[in-house]
Amino acid sequence: MAVKVLMVCLGNICRSPIAEGILKSMTNPNDVIVDSAGTSSYHLGNSPDPRSIAIAHRHGIDISNQRCRQFTTKDFSKFDFIYVMDNSNYKNVVAKIKNDKDRFKTKLILDEVDLDLKEVPDPYYDEEDGFETVFQLLYKACQSISLKLNTK
Repeated sequence: MAVKVLMVCLGNICRSPIAEGILKSMTNPNDVIVDSAGTSSYHLGNSPDPRSIAIAHRHGIDISNQRCRQFTTKDFSKFDFIYVMDNSNYKNVVAKIKNDKDRFKTKLILDEVDLDLKEVPDPYYDEEDGFETVFQLLYKACQSISLKLNTK
C-alpha cells in the first residue's frame, strides 16, 4: 500500500506545487503518492504560478499539469503525512484537527531538516530569486522526507 503525502501552502500555486513536484521526482509513484493543496480558495482549478513552473522546469521537474485545490478535513483521512509550508497555514490546518492521530501526521515541512529557518517564505511577491530560494529549501526537506519514506 502506497504512503500518501500532502503538501500545503496558502494558495497552492507557489510552494506546495513545487514541493509536490520535488517529492514526486524523488520517490517511486507505486510507493508514494504526493498531492498538494492550499488553505485558501483563491486559485481553485488554476495551474501553479508560471514562476513555480519555470523554476521546477529549470531543475528538470514538470509541474505544469497540477491544478490548485483547497485543503479539506477529508485530507486527514486520505493522507499519512501532511507537510505545511509556514506557521500561518499550519494554524489553519491544525484548527481542523479532530484527533491526536491527525495532529501527529501534520508538520511544518522545514521541521524535517536541520535549518535555523522554520518557515518556507512565500515567494509570490518576490522576484525570480525568491522562487529559487524556495526550491532549494523544499529540495532539502524533500530529500529528508524521501529518505524517511525509503523509496526509489
